[in-house]
Amino acid sequence: MTARIQTMKAALVETQDGPFRLLDIPRPVAGPGQVLVRIKASGINPLDAKIRAAAAAHARQPLPAILGLDMAGVVEAVGAGVTAFRPGDEVYGMVGGVGGHQGTLAEYVAADARLLALKPANLTMREAAVMPLVAITAWEGLVDRMKVQAGQTLLVQGGAGGVGHMAVQIGRAFSADVYATAGANKTHYLRSIGATPIDYAAETVDEYVARLTGGAGFDLVYDTGGGAILDDAFKAVKKFGHVASSLGWGSHALAPLSFKAATYSGVFTLAPLLTGEGGSAHGEILRRVAALVETGKLLPRLDPHLYTLDTVALAHEAMLNGAAVGKIAVAIE
Repeated sequence: MTARIQTMKAALVETQDGPFRLLDIPRPVAGPGQVLVRIKASGINPLDAKIRAAAAAHARQPLPAILGLDMAGVVEAVGAGVTAFRPGDEVYGMVGGVGGHQGTLAEYVAADARLLALKPANLTMREAAVMPLVAITAWEGLVDRMKVQAGQTLLVQGGAGGVGHMAVQIGRAFSADVYATAGANKTHYLRSIGATPIDYAAETVDEYVARLTGGAGFDLVYDTGGGAILDDAFKAVKKFGHVASSLGWGSHALAPLSFKAATYSGVFTLAPLLTGEGGSAHGEILRRVAALVETGKLLPRLDPHLYTLDTVALAHEAMLNGAAVGKIAVAIE
């Protein structure tokens, strides 16, 4: 007798910029090294919108696809060889949505166990779901690449954004002296998370470097914007300093960096999902991030609006038109 196939609800995008279709599809099964997670919330990221628009070839996620990289949920079952998790554990991670992997806008996902960590106990599922991609990206740049240390001056470009607000708080947790660029309407928030705000529209790079560092530059600069903002980072870093970027694409003049004997590092957080390599590092980062969250040193900025699978299109619209205040989570019920 053939066993009945179990199903789940998922939001599928079938064509470029197409609508989200809520469908019943087969529920995945945890294979060797995998964990079946009942998803409680899915985090929305700008990359999801680029994939939906067929404008993210680097993510290698052809349509039709279930979007969504980040999630938080409850372990339903574990596959062969998995010992770190058991049914009932609350977990979070960046587990799919690129490289042909199923995304997290669904009721279940079979995730590589190496990519997961126990959810911070003091966060809701929605709060935890918006953290993995941005927290890992910030951590890889600051801790893994630049080796941030107490007393260093750190400039975060785009400090109120997704990666930026994580980078500011991680820098503060490591006792760096943190500065951050943003628009004038975000300076209060930057102060609330421990950064000295810089209104990028009111001062040139040369002006704020002169005002804040006496012209010497910052020990570390984390660029989250790419393009001309990365060029500004090369101007803002001090001699023998270090620049890291999570959007270091395109062509850039390296002379401003080279003449300072400064260092550059790129961050590409999608690599484990695209190559299968480095997943354990992501799980370890999320464990260390959870420890910072549980001691009150790191908190996500969650947009207060409640979205569900039925209203995921509105969630994407809010992200694209700038209406969101913080990162968006979709509740999966």
